[in-house]
Amino acid sequence: MDNETPEEYKPIPTAAQQLTCFILSYWATKIYLPVNIVPIDERTGNIFFLAGEEQEIIIFKNGDWRYV
Repeated sequence: MDNETPEEYKPIPTAAQQLTCFILSYWATKIYLPVNIVPIDERTGNIFFLAGEEQEIIIFKNGDWRYV
């Protein structure tokens, strides 16, 4: 069995992050805000969520979130 790490590591969001991201996306589009960007920070595993031009949110691995 090969124990090498892949050259390009792509973090995968947790189930809690996926659910929170879905709920926030629903909330944002309900009030007509576009969801502009949802990258995952490779260092921390947190998701950066940008809705509209000013709604900046961090989604932590446990699914909790806060405005930035």
